[in-house]
Amino acid sequence: MAPCPPLPSPRPVMYHASMNQERRGIAGGGNWIIDRLYICDRWPHEETLANILSEERGTGGAPYNCLLDIARFGPDAGGEPIPLEGIGLIGDDPNGRFIQSDCADNGIDTSALIVSDQAPTSYTNVMVVQDSGRRTFFHNRGANALFGPQHVPVDRVKARLVHFGYLLLLDGMDEPDDEFGTAAARILKQFQDAGIATSIDVVSEDSDRFGGIVKPALKYTDYAILNEFEAGKTTGHDVKPDGKVDIEALRASAKDLLDLGVGRLVCVHMPEGGYVLTTDGQETWQPSLQLPQGYIKGAAGAGDAFCAGMLFGIHEGWETEKSLRLAVCSAAMSLSEPGCTEACTNLADTLALAEKYPFQPAIM
Repeated sequence: MAPCPPLPSPRPVMYHASMNQERRGIAGGGNWIIDRLYICDRWPHEETLANILSEERGTGGAPYNCLLDIARFGPDAGGEPIPLEGIGLIGDDPNGRFIQSDCADNGIDTSALIVSDQAPTSYTNVMVVQDSGRRTFFHNRGANALFGPQHVPVDRVKARLVHFGYLLLLDGMDEPDDEFGTAAARILKQFQDAGIATSIDVVSEDSDRFGGIVKPALKYTDYAILNEFEAGKTTGHDVKPDGKVDIEALRASAKDLLDLGVGRLVCVHMPEGGYVLTTDGQETWQPSLQLPQGYIKGAAGAGDAFCAGMLFGIHEGWETEKSLRLAVCSAAMSLSEPGCTEACTNLADTLALAEKYPFQPAIM
């Protein structure tokens, strides 16, 4: 790999200065899922046996996971808790009622979380290999497949920032739209027109659908927070050839996402850390933590935990470096339990992981 050019001199990047200051709060819209986690002794070949060692119910989906993580962060020092709102579609069933109760217990407003009698609450069977923490998903789209623009009360959302995901896993929102490209892009534009900043996440689908579904949404996205696979699939760059980060491919992918329309910043996260490129050319790399052997119990919620850290910092106007540090610490905290959100905790304890464990070597 060619030597990297030096990074520009870092300077604080304050995000919320450009947001509507009359608004406050974070909304999460998209997939609401119940995860059924099965901890297995190994991943079997077809027609062979693996043993389930334990099982439990957990949370799933970008809005559900991120909002719960943010709720459990609590307020920044001396501040007030961030108001949280859920937007989506659930079934009229025990799983749907569990989601409503769980949100109520964590202070998440569910007035825009609509109950449907047309499909069950979406669920995923998550098979987690005990030793590696690697997970495989068997997903029932359920009510999420019916979630469309008609279910989004943009005019009633009070938040300053909305996080929308997962694109590629929302049939109604992934539908073509003659004017905007997709239904999701239309809704994101409506949020922006209402003075609400937009953030997106997508599912790590191995397909050729990224161009037709993700790219139209980028024109109406202020903050794109994707993993390296998703960023690469959207832009055509291989960010990790041979399993190692290609810095120039990472930079090129982030720049392409900005060129495709992302309005404020692109954040690409991966096991090695997180990278931010802003529209004014500022870039920041934050290594992840070096975690001890046996620490990782499951990786199912790490990406959403990273997003939660970034969203918190964006909403609160933190500098890039501070937001990324919370993001990698939140992801590390999530790794300590098999479920997506069961390990999430307050800001102080989350950030304290950076004092307990060293950071990985920087790649930039």
